[in-house]
Amino acid sequence: MLLLGCIKEVSEYELVISLPNGLSGFVPVTQISDAYSKMLSKEVAQGELLEDLNSLSDMYSPGTLVRCIVTSVEKRADGRRSIKLSIDPKKVNKGLNSSALASGMLLSGSVSSMEDHGYLIDIGVGGTHAFLPHQKAQNYIKALKRGPDLKIGQNLNCVIVEVKNEGRVVRLSIDRSDVAASLATERQNWTLSNLLPGLVVKARVQKVAPLGMKLSFLSSFTGIVDFMHMDPEKSMNYSQDQVMKACILSVHPTSKVVRLTLRQAFLHPGGSPNQLASDRMGAVVEESTVKAFYKQFGAIFELDDGALAFARLKHLSKNRKCLKPLAFKAGCKHKCRIIDYSLMDEMCIVSLKYHIIEARFLQYQDIHTGDVVQGKVFALKPIGMQVKVTDGIKGLVPFLHLADVILKQPEKKYNIGDEVRCRVLECNPEGKKLILTLKKSLVQSKLPVLSSYEDAKPGLITHGFVVCAREFGCIVKFYNDVKGLVPKNELSSEPIACPDKVFHEGQVVKAMVLKCEPQQERLLLSFRLSSKSAPEDKTECSPKKKQEVKYPIGQMVDVKVLKKKDNGLEVSILESEGNVIASIPMVHLSDFVANCKLLWHCLQEGDVLPRVMCLSDKGEHIILSRKSAVISAVQEEQVVRSFSEIQPGMLLTGYVRNVMPFGVFVEFPFGVTGLAPKVSMSDKFVTDTKDHFEVGQTVIAKVMSIDEEKQRVLLNLKVSECSSGDSAAESFALLNQYFKEMKEIRNVLRRGEPSAARGLSELVPGQELQLVVQDVKEDGSALFSGSCVTGLTVTATRYHVGDKNLVPGEKTKALVLHVDVLTSKVYVSLQEELLKRRAKQVCVHGSQRTPSTLPSCST
Repeated sequence: MLLLGCIKEVSEYELVISLPNGLSGFVPVTQISDAYSKMLSKEVAQGELLEDLNSLSDMYSPGTLVRCIVTSVEKRADGRRSIKLSIDPKKVNKGLNSSALASGMLLSGSVSSMEDHGYLIDIGVGGTHAFLPHQKAQNYIKALKRGPDLKIGQNLNCVIVEVKNEGRVVRLSIDRSDVAASLATERQNWTLSNLLPGLVVKARVQKVAPLGMKLSFLSSFTGIVDFMHMDPEKSMNYSQDQVMKACILSVHPTSKVVRLTLRQAFLHPGGSPNQLASDRMGAVVEESTVKAFYKQFGAIFELDDGALAFARLKHLSKNRKCLKPLAFKAGCKHKCRIIDYSLMDEMCIVSLKYHIIEARFLQYQDIHTGDVVQGKVFALKPIGMQVKVTDGIKGLVPFLHLADVILKQPEKKYNIGDEVRCRVLECNPEGKKLILTLKKSLVQSKLPVLSSYEDAKPGLITHGFVVCAREFGCIVKFYNDVKGLVPKNELSSEPIACPDKVFHEGQVVKAMVLKCEPQQERLLLSFRLSSKSAPEDKTECSPKKKQEVKYPIGQMVDVKVLKKKDNGLEVSILESEGNVIASIPMVHLSDFVANCKLLWHCLQEGDVLPRVMCLSDKGEHIILSRKSAVISAVQEEQVVRSFSEIQPGMLLTGYVRNVMPFGVFVEFPFGVTGLAPKVSMSDKFVTDTKDHFEVGQTVIAKVMSIDEEKQRVLLNLKVSECSSGDSAAESFALLNQYFKEMKEIRNVLRRGEPSAARGLSELVPGQELQLVVQDVKEDGSALFSGSCVTGLTVTATRYHVGDKNLVPGEKTKALVLHVDVLTSKVYVSLQEELLKRRAKQVCVHGSQRTPSTLPSCST
């Protein structure tokens, strides 16, 4: 069967192809073309890499339309069907012969060799020599941005420009304008035996039915358009004898049934279907509206953003017996989750199944290194054990990680179908690679996860496993393939003559970081934990006796900035006896996470900060905070000073201490901490905890329960549960504090010398500017300049440029949308409706509202 498909994923050995009606297929690396397969065979025979052999990722990218033919349909071990495809022109174009070739035909071809004046193209037609001149390829090569030449094995959309010697010689073009304008006509003598998917034809409506339409095209052919491939904007307006463009999607080899699409993205050959925004995959839609229900197929929904989605019958309910068609009448609302996107149907695939909506993991991107996951044993192999985490996610537990000790006969411990609890050692979503461990010491470890060399700070203690024990010491591995050396003298406080006699491969160990060079990926470790402590910052301050002044928690002080550090400010407390040094962590500069970095950026050595609160005083180390909400809570005695004072139902103000995959730890003034589990973090479904909270973020938490024996506090961070009653007043108070801080930041910027900083302080969202177009980029965005934005980068995205055809040097009005102080970028809009709305506001409010009172930048 011949099909038009769209490349969904590119891996080392195959292309994943999106097919019509939500199906997917696979093109093995051996089914690209004859020339490419010969080069692969040559490389294998020689045992060394060939310079001319390019990888699939060098030639193909997601979103590219390709003609393909089904070579086999196999049933997999999990019961699903696997569709194997080929894009080899010899198989795709097998219905064509030399005499059938005609000028204007659009065919699939593959580069077979490079010549002096162009390329030889394999179009799969025996006895035909197809040539592509350089000048007919240059525009395509420039647009593709994959180097100066086409590559052997690259699949192309080719238009026949000239036919000579009864089809034995043809000249081709891949120029984008030639390809986009191609149209299959009666003069090209297409037949049912050689008709190809991807051809655009003029068609006439014969019959309109609830599930689709019947069309006639090329005089004598008929085809079907199903309900998923009607143009969504015109689906209710089709009528008999209406003439329109259509694109052939598939041709069945035996029944000769031709299926077509009317979707706009396919009506211009060489184009690409619309893609789904990455943040939408896995999203839960609280209310999706039923547009149509088809009892044999499923239902079409309209999502919250207006996009259409399709749910197959099996995804509408727990099972077919539970399916209630009346619940899917047009207009009914349902909660669903986006589980896939069909490029060929330009439609989200959704599920209404409860366990899928609530699933923690839906795709590899949802899994992070260090996560603890549940799975089922899927298969036992010589290299390890395959574990099924969800229907679409499988991982490998290497042989070394099946247990804390090496298992000689793992089949005696594990059976197919057994449930196991693993920890993620490595996750590569692009390659769909998931490496897991079953070592109990790692799975149950409460120590920090070391997954990058940047995280390896001196003094950090964590768990790892030995991969090598030699005379020089041990190599220890952590997560994401991070490795470090434990020298022989750091193996123990007692001398060890033969490390390989004491340590073995796979042994779980606790190690401490001594030194790390992230750029060189060098890590020095020690097993001697008791004899060392984390190195402390050496501060050049006054003698210890001067630092012995005690400051109770809650005391307000004025401070002067001494030094800016990466993690905050070093300050001296004014009006104190002696030179008392303290620190303000960056996350404690504001209640608003976005403002913390901004304030740190703006403040300079010598600046005085009034009314800062003492948060903790541990002798020499005094921690201060500028968080207004926390300060208010302490001053109004809405705090707990010890665990014994905590009562269920209390509302407490604190700040996020740590964000873990299973929940968020919150710390309150006076050192009490609690945990908000994942299910109690948000009113929305939580896929990744890090998407909802950041370390240092100020929160209001409700105490749910306490465990006096274990000294544990469970919290709830849902907004619906944590309001004291007057939520409007609380919101306005927070907004007022935010704008107050932004005004403070603008004042600090104004005093700065650089004109760019002063310019930024004068700009506010909603302000109208007179700008000059500087450049218009290929993606449709534009850059601007102007006297009011000197030294700043001013840009408008393609959407905010609108329908305007901008020319460099042209003057235009623009509205400020957002000011990013940290990057000195200003985002503007040229949309007429925004500019008109702004003009109307100025007319209505007159002098009541000036730019200085408008909301400032929300960086």
